[in-house]
Amino acid sequence: MRASARGESALLLIDVLEVLRAKSVKYAVVGAMAGAVHGVIRASLDADAIVSLAAQEAAALSKDLTDAGFNVELKKGAYDDPIAAVLIVRDKYKNRVDLLFGLKGFDREAFDRVLQIEMSGESLQIISREDFIAMKLFAGGPVDMRDAQQAYYVNKEVLDAALLRKVTRKFGRDASKALESIIAELGESPSP
Repeated sequence: MRASARGESALLLIDVLEVLRAKSVKYAVVGAMAGAVHGVIRASLDADAIVSLAAQEAAALSKDLTDAGFNVELKKGAYDDPIAAVLIVRDKYKNRVDLLFGLKGFDREAFDRVLQIEMSGESLQIISREDFIAMKLFAGGPVDMRDAQQAYYVNKEVLDAALLRKVTRKFGRDASKALESIIAELGESPSP
């Protein structure tokens, strides 16, 4: 395992992703790590990824990760939770990776739109900026809204406006209204 101290959740993520790749599980890094790629800098002690598996498959992946030497905790969401399940993966240094299953409204085509970046000699799949913004608008908290605004504003000329609106609509009316508010507040719409 790569991590050698606390505060190295990104390295733990790389180790976890090796297990996902071995099982041919599609994923996209989200959260603060994805935000940094999209111009949103925020401190976080954990790393997050959304996986292409159904919540019913979380227990099997939990076993695979446990067999690989990780401390794994499975939390299932209630009926009305926006996330069906989360696998919380920790190492002996208390670094943490959250694997999200079944995010309501999430466009599964997002796994085909990921950005490839290199980190520590490894390739990571990062959620696209359009999908990142839509997820933040769906989350809807004050920090999430600021993150969405910042990600929108940074290099807005290259945003795919049609895609951004499409993926945001899948998260519901509140997310779509929030997007239109950001567009109105920050100026003209991104390129179609």
